[in-house]
Amino acid sequence: MRRTSTGAVVGVMLLALAACSTGDPDEATPGAGAEPADEASNEAAAPSDDASAGGGGADYDIAFVQGVAGDEFYITMQCGIEEAAAELGVTVSTQGAQEFDPTLQTPIVDSVVAAAPDALLIAPTDVTAMRRPIQAAIDAGIEVVLVDTTLEDPSGVVSQIASDNIGGGAAAFDAIESANPDGGKVLVIGVEPGISTTDARAEGFEAAVAENPAFTSLGVQYSQNQPARAAEIVTGALQADPDIVGIFAANLFAAEGAATGIRQAGVEGITVVGFDAGPAQVEALQAGTVQALVAQEPANIGRQGVEQAIAQLNGEETEPEIQTGFTIITAENVDTPEGQEAAYRAEC
Repeated sequence: MRRTSTGAVVGVMLLALAACSTGDPDEATPGAGAEPADEASNEAAAPSDDASAGGGGADYDIAFVQGVAGDEFYITMQCGIEEAAAELGVTVSTQGAQEFDPTLQTPIVDSVVAAAPDALLIAPTDVTAMRRPIQAAIDAGIEVVLVDTTLEDPSGVVSQIASDNIGGGAAAFDAIESANPDGGKVLVIGVEPGISTTDARAEGFEAAVAENPAFTSLGVQYSQNQPARAAEIVTGALQADPDIVGIFAANLFAAEGAATGIRQAGVEGITVVGFDAGPAQVEALQAGTVQALVAQEPANIGRQGVEQAIAQLNGEETEPEIQTGFTIITAENVDTPEGQEAAYRAEC
């Protein structure tokens, strides 16, 4: 999968990250022989315009439960949901816990079920722990669409909509590999076990590392979604292995913390690839602390979530799984229309 879904991205990243070695940060304004980044990185379903995606026709109420409140990824998803809802004439309410934690998300879902909306869009915070509250919503006749994250047992849901996380993790390694052709040690900063998306990103990255014997993986360490913890992991790892050549940060907070940890360690020359493109990550990219960002399409995920929910409510055909793409952002394309569009929003 790595060589088919990310091969074009590798061409872009090779040019981009090679530029880092000359002091000019990387990527996606393509050079000769490279595909444009929007074509290379988005092998995904675009938002649907046709009636089969679900027209309005009724004053439906949709609840959106974020993975965590205040995360620019979920804010951007909320923006896409609200834009689609306005176009389709439906009402949306948004709630989210202050931490990515099933014990905090569960009572929110329980309160949503009690309010009896027509549909629920939710990013489950655990693949198993969130099954019970989501099943309660299904049993109550609420149409459920999983956005971003999923469940170990997603039976009964209308659709699962998420990024190509395995491909994104593999693309992150491609960037590190291109910048460090002689190989070396690499580290993954994950979130915590049991989150479908970040687990898949780490899986894609580790599988790609295993294909190149010149690289050694130091494994995955978990930051519990705390930037401060990610910074501690990185500073500690650099003390133990000062010859680390690359770090993959599997989500927005991990990338933020990884950049902080490298600054605190006073180390240069490490290729850092972050997953997600919030304002803090973009600033780190512009400062040269992070060399590339794998930006998802949260607004697209949210829009398609609304479309699938409305289609189900209207008795129309739905898609059980939708996989969206990603865009590689670097210092070279971050200020272009493409890069600005791919970056996440802090507010709608």
